[in-house]
Amino acid sequence: QVQLVESGGGLVQSGGSLRLSCAASGFTFSSYAMGWFRQAPGKERDFVAAINWSGSNTLYADSVKGRFTISRDNAKNTVYLQMNSLKPEDTAVYYCAARMDRMLLSSIPGRYEYWGQGTQVTVSS
Repeated sequence: QVQLVESGGGLVQSGGSLRLSCAASGFTFSSYAMGWFRQAPGKERDFVAAINWSGSNTLYADSVKGRFTISRDNAKNTVYLQMNSLKPEDTAVYYCAARMDRMLLSSIPGRYEYWGQGTQVTVSS
């Protein structure tokens, strides 16, 4: 069955860095675009970043542009989110998601078919 398993979350001080990983299985990873989303308590799930099947095209939310980098390794069926210069407002549960249209990037959660269970990121001030 399809599985997306996030890892790498944790507690970090403001200004610090974390790298999230999302390991995929049960589908042809290289045929899917991938995305990262986040959800803070009491808030909607927000778009963070997306990457096309080859890694040649990426999309970022304005709030993370210049601080976060999305990448993927199709040989390892894994997508990454490198997060630098973290701020307290980055605190959230981070989810990875898979979108069957491998070329077109989307910031809309409803356009992703598969989701992971999430990993908590907490940034202290």
